[in-house]
Amino acid sequence: MVQSFLLVGASSDIALVLGQKLLEKGHAVTLLARDAERVTPLTSQGANLVQGDALDQDCVLRAVEVAKEAGEGSIAGVAHLVGSLVIRPPHALALEAFNEVLHTNLSSAFLTLSIACKSMLRSGGGRLVFTSSVAASLGLMNHEAIAAAKGGIESMVRSAAATYSQRNIRLNVVAPGLTETRLAETMLRSEAIREAAVGKIPLKRINQPNEISSAIEWLLCEAPDNFTGQVLHLDGGMSQISG
Repeated sequence: MVQSFLLVGASSDIALVLGQKLLEKGHAVTLLARDAERVTPLTSQGANLVQGDALDQDCVLRAVEVAKEAGEGSIAGVAHLVGSLVIRPPHALALEAFNEVLHTNLSSAFLTLSIACKSMLRSGGGRLVFTSSVAASLGLMNHEAIAAAKGGIESMVRSAAATYSQRNIRLNVVAPGLTETRLAETMLRSEAIREAAVGKIPLKRINQPNEISSAIEWLLCEAPDNFTGQVLHLDGGMSQISG
């Protein structure tokens, strides 16, 4: 059965891999992305594009409507893949910069949650997946801003999973550790930094985008109906075990 999926923040490395997986399985895919050129590999295969910002309510509303039309009136799933990363101690971080991290990550997640759930309530349900970080559950040096933002996403999703539990809407979170993406380039800019980062991970390796996208696809398409309000820790054991 062809289902319709919406990817918010679709120009991220993980979103590009996820979109490809969904298209290969014959699903309808709608992309909300600022960078139209970067998502060309997906639009050239038939994905719908709404170009705009995930913090723009009109853009999110339009993306949900496009995905709904592609799904003949319903959306099977939404993945929120918006992210930013500021690694700086509180004494060196201006309030404006802190608020920007919160706004980019948490406020955009709330906007997606609010608009997508309103649509799903009308169509009979659906699934939503949000992205967090290992920093939300493990105290990491200089990660205060992103920890606050991603911790907020995890708490918000748990609450929403309870709110919509009787309305056939399932909500979950993936919380990756360090992943080989554009976002992490500054953290992996030298071999010394890379080795230090890997040394903290029990599995002694960095995530690949395909691993994260596969987990999101599973949550959107295959996870059992009773799986909701959960955080999948995709961090090589970093948040749960010692290496």
